Amino acid sequence: MNDRLSPRVRDRLSSLGLLAAALAASAVIAGAITSAVLLATGVDPGYAFAEMFSYGFRPNSVVAIINQGTTYYIAAIAVAIGFKMKLFNIGVDGQYRLAALLGAAVGGAWVLPPVIHQVVIILVAVMVGGFWAGIAGYLKVARGISEVISTIMLNSIATGITAYLLTEDRLAVQVQGSNNIGTRPIAESGWVPGIPAGFLGANNEIYGLVLLAAAVGVGYWLLVNRTRYGFDLRATGQSATAAAASGVEVKRMVVYSMVISGMVAGLIGMPQLLGASHHYALDFPVGLGFTGIAIALLGRNHPVGIVFAALLWAFLEQSSLALTIHDIPREIVVITQAAIVLTVVVVYEVVHRIGRRMQQQRVGAQLGTAEVA
Repeated sequence: MNDRLSPRVRDRLSSLGLLAAALAASAVIAGAITSAVLLATGVDPGYAFAEMFSYGFRPNSVVAIINQGTTYYIAAIAVAIGFKMKLFNIGVDGQYRLAALLGAAVGGAWVLPPVIHQVVIILVAVMVGGFWAGIAGYLKVARGISEVISTIMLNSIATGITAYLLTEDRLAVQVQGSNNIGTRPIAESGWVPGIPAGFLGANNEIYGLVLLAAAVGVGYWLLVNRTRYGFDLRATGQSATAAAASGVEVKRMVVYSMVISGMVAGLIGMPQLLGASHHYALDFPVGLGFTGIAIALLGRNHPVGIVFAALLWAFLEQSSLALTIHDIPREIVVITQAAIVLTVVVVYEVVHRIGRRMQQQRVGAQLGTAEVA
């Protein structure tokens, strides 16, 4: 049967087999590490895992996982765009928070017709995120400043700007019924309706912008694999020198990549903002950009791989609520997440080397056969 398959198909099947083996090995290793920690703290691993699975697959938990996974997915795609070009956009966290704040402020300032209202909010967020990331891109090509350093610094600046603007004498008002402060509430015309999850037996709704996340994933795949820009992006990521020799404007690609990454980052807060909270307040989710880095690594920067990685991450966080009920430290899940990322990175590298060695041996065998013939 293998003789009937083309070399390309055989290589693809071998790669898929190796990747599946890598994932399985990573899951086993991460499970073993977590079990060892649980045993060391006097907790039965089987009992803890059973409670997590039971709680995580409840209907309402499934909806919460989908909603959280939607946000994580967009964050990981924003990071993956930079990773494709060997750029580390560590500033996704600051980009999405500043974008969400200003998008919420604009959305709460006016009442516009439905659809137009949502589009205006999203466009403001996209432009703010792209502009903030573009600063790091410009600094890299104009002054040679590493994007890692500049984006980390820009995160701090974004945090300061957010704190400055989110005060009652500027963009914030008192949130009704609480001691919290936030932007003016977005009128209902700016909300994105949720998707009823009665078919899952759940009482809550799935974010309507889960469709936006799907569109972002499809757009990312098309951009990277079906456009000239995507080819230049991948070529520059492999070797900037070779790409420049073939006519690619490397500096322009750096700026474009950072801007596009930031534009996607601007969308991260939209599912929460337009689907649930309808204002940006002090309790708006933070740290999503750093979570996106881990999920992008786990999903190997592939839009489909990131789907599973985002849902796995969300499942672990949601199911960890069951641990609190049974007085088991939720930090166990953080250890599991860290172990999964670490083992996946290490195992994937081992698998990559094995695959490359197998390919070299196959090519050598084919050359030997050709010489004999």
